[in-house]
Amino acid sequence: MSLSCSPTPPFDTSLSLNQYCYCLPIERVEIERGIISASPTPTMASQLSTRENYFASTAVFVSTQDVFSMKAQIKAIEDTINTDIYQQVIFARNNPSHFLVQSKTKGMFMGYDFHMTPNGPRLIEINTNAGGAFIVNALENARGNTNTKARDLITQMFLSEWKAAERLGVPKTIAIVDENPKEQFHYPDMCLAADMLREQGFKVFITDVNALTLQGNKLYLGEHIIDIVYNRLTDFTLSEPKNKTLRQALENNAVVVSPSPRHHALYADKRNLTLLSDMDLLSHWGISKSVRDILSLIPNTIVVTSENTEYLWKNRRQYFFKPHSGFGSRATYRGAKLTSKVWRHINANGYIAQKFIAPPLRAITYDGEKTELKFDLRVYTYDGTPILYAARIYQGQTTNLRTKGGGLAPVIEVSF
Repeated sequence: MSLSCSPTPPFDTSLSLNQYCYCLPIERVEIERGIISASPTPTMASQLSTRENYFASTAVFVSTQDVFSMKAQIKAIEDTINTDIYQQVIFARNNPSHFLVQSKTKGMFMGYDFHMTPNGPRLIEINTNAGGAFIVNALENARGNTNTKARDLITQMFLSEWKAAERLGVPKTIAIVDENPKEQFHYPDMCLAADMLREQGFKVFITDVNALTLQGNKLYLGEHIIDIVYNRLTDFTLSEPKNKTLRQALENNAVVVSPSPRHHALYADKRNLTLLSDMDLLSHWGISKSVRDILSLIPNTIVVTSENTEYLWKNRRQYFFKPHSGFGSRATYRGAKLTSKVWRHINANGYIAQKFIAPPLRAITYDGEKTELKFDLRVYTYDGTPILYAARIYQGQTTNLRTKGGGLAPVIEVSF
């Protein structure tokens, strides 16, 4: 390990190590070369060349204690989400017709996002179809840290979803589905997903949702029957007209779809954080004290209403505001930077207010200049089991992949 740190660095926590140690530089040229050479996708080089800030210029450290805490929080959340009373509340809020199909599936590539604090990790949000897992895995492989465990967990995840949907045998054909996938920023991630799954013996296609057809009770892509749709769409309810065929196929149980609208409703609707952070409500539901103690680490979250709007405006600096069904940090606002115009938008468009948890900092060197950027830490999971850890290093109000020296970063566990 090459260390270049400030004088007398207080390396007693992973936070201080991240903030003061200009170490573990990542050379983009070498990483790209490794990813390109390992991928059979012929356009991988050109794809990566147009995504300048896809990879960060360094790795991020996390302590063993914080890893343990994140796992405990994820388990407590999963245990609560699996209770009947929680699901009754969620489904009363939504149209449950398409939630009844494939109700035993778990949702592939759940993303739990945390900010590290001096008091441990704090959950910021949960996302379905969290992108970037395959890029991060390829990044690790290119650095010489081949992660066969992640590959095996990912393969087993597809097989488990198939069985959970009460299918027999094994799936043969997988469609990775998005809107105009080649135009998506994470298209290289989809290509790497296809590479890995093909190596495991699956026939894999990356396709626009409009190319799918429903014939009888089978979903087709051209002449190919699709067994599993790995859903990358951000129309989480599949309610947009262009996604009608896929939604109908799901409702008819013609294809296994994961993640599905059911998974988003249970996990990723931001209003769910108001339930998971309400200790009085959880006690009333009969959630055990041991689970509540862990869930109490989730930052307090409330729905913005006409009744609390005056209070929230007065105390806006203490909160971060997010739309109920938002994704990718879109239309999210730090309270300290709110204008009255944006506040009117928030009140009219369905938002939650979450206690602001400052992001941690990572020291980096970029183009010979030393600086500090923010980061969060994402845990990719399936059925509560971590598959991969990744950091997103950025500058600005919210996470992004546009910051010089920032981007997706590998995570290194350290003990103190």
